[in-house]
Amino acid sequence: MVLGMAAPLLFVAARPLTLALRALAPGRVRRRIVALAHSGAVAALLFPPLAAALDVGGLWLLYRTELFAATAHRPLLHGLVLAHMTLAGLLFALAVCQLDPVRRRRGLAVRGTVLLAAGAAHGVLARTLYAGPPPGTGFAAADLRAGAQWMYYGGDVAEVGLAVLLGVGWYTAAGRARARPGRRDSSKEAHGRPCEGTRRPGKTAVGGGQVVAPGAAHQLGGSISRPEGRQ
Repeated sequence: MVLGMAAPLLFVAARPLTLALRALAPGRVRRRIVALAHSGAVAALLFPPLAAALDVGGLWLLYRTELFAATAHRPLLHGLVLAHMTLAGLLFALAVCQLDPVRRRRGLAVRGTVLLAAGAAHGVLARTLYAGPPPGTGFAAADLRAGAQWMYYGGDVAEVGLAVLLGVGWYTAAGRARARPGRRDSSKEAHGRPCEGTRRPGKTAVGGGQVVAPGAAHQLGGSISRPEGRQ
C-alpha cells in the first residue's frame, strides 16, 4: 500500500519535473531532462491504459498466481516485485494526473475512465483475496480478511487522492485557457485605443466632440461659426 499507492501519489503531487526545471539553470542537464520528458518512449509509457495494465495487472499476477508464495523464500525476487510495484504505481499516477509538462497530454475523459476502471479492478482483486488466499500460501482467515480490507479501503483512499489531483489539474488548465482571451483583448484595447484629447492629423474638432475633415467644415454652417458678439 505504501510503496505502490501512497508514495506515488505524494510524489506526483509534488510535481518533481516542474520543480527540477525551475531549480536548474539553463544548460545541458536541463535540456536533457526536457528531451527525456518529451521523448516518444516516455509518451508511450504514460499512455493511461498501458500504465493501468502494468500497475493493476501486476497486482493480479502477483496475488492470483503462485508468484506471491515464491517471493517468501527468494529475497531477490521479493525485492524485484517491490520495485515493480513502486515503479508501476508511480507510472500510473503520472499517467493519470499529468501535472508535469510532458510530450502529449491525454484528455480528461480518457484519464478519468482509466482511473475508474483501475479502481474497479483493484476492488475486485481485494474481494477475491477476502474470499481466498493467494495460491500456495496458508494465511489464517482473520489475517487474510484484515489484509484484504486494508487493500480495499486503502485503495479507495489512494484513488480518491488521484481523482482530486486529476480534478485540480483540469480546473487549473481550464481557468488558464479561459483567462488567455481576456488578457489578449485587454492588451489589444490598451495598445490600440487612442489617448483621450488627441486629434488625428488632417481633422478638425467641432462642437460636441465631433471630428470632421477640413474640406467639410464649411458644410456645417453655423456649427463652427464665430462666437456670438464677434463679427
